[in-house]
Amino acid sequence: MRERLLLILMSLCLAAPAQAQRGVGIGPPTVSVGINQHSYPKLVPVPGYPVYYAPQLRSNYFFYDGMYWIYQDDRWYASSWYNGQWARVAPEIVPSCLLRIPVRYYQRPPKHFRGWPPESAPRWGQHWGKEWQQRRSGWERWDRDAAPPRAPLPDYQRRYAGDQYPWPEQQQTLHLQNYRYQPYDPSVREHYEARRVRIAQRP
Repeated sequence: MRERLLLILMSLCLAAPAQAQRGVGIGPPTVSVGINQHSYPKLVPVPGYPVYYAPQLRSNYFFYDGMYWIYQDDRWYASSWYNGQWARVAPEIVPSCLLRIPVRYYQRPPKHFRGWPPESAPRWGQHWGKEWQQRRSGWERWDRDAAPPRAPLPDYQRRYAGDQYPWPEQQQTLHLQNYRYQPYDPSVREHYEARRVRIAQRP
């Protein structure tokens, strides 16, 4: 009996890391980050990068690979709509192109950015630690020739402002109907596919 209990405990310990790894990704879009855009923001290309940023907003607000991204309170969030709902993104899978954006394009840089060169990427390895750096080895190496092109902006969303902004259930359907872009980043592609599955499973 004692041996059977030990075997069960050992199997649970071995299974835990695998479950934790499966949980790493872009979560379901259910998070409020306290940012309220009443209309579609002005987005400007970051020179030399396949990323847009919003210079008129007081937030670290970007658009990359068909999604909007926010860096706030040391966490990354993503959404397919300009005013959310937002999904939390694990640090391990934030796209490298976003991580390489120079410090100067963060409109609300956190305190730990102080002293970092404005024309260089934030020192994520220094900030998030050795374990993160080992998992994301090479993130800072930048081959501009191999970089993806900028994704087209989902301009159709300009029609949905103020009281016309769609509910989360409507957002997913409208986005699939109006925006045909196919993501480049594996984690974004996975998120898109999960969204398609959720829509297909609706009664």
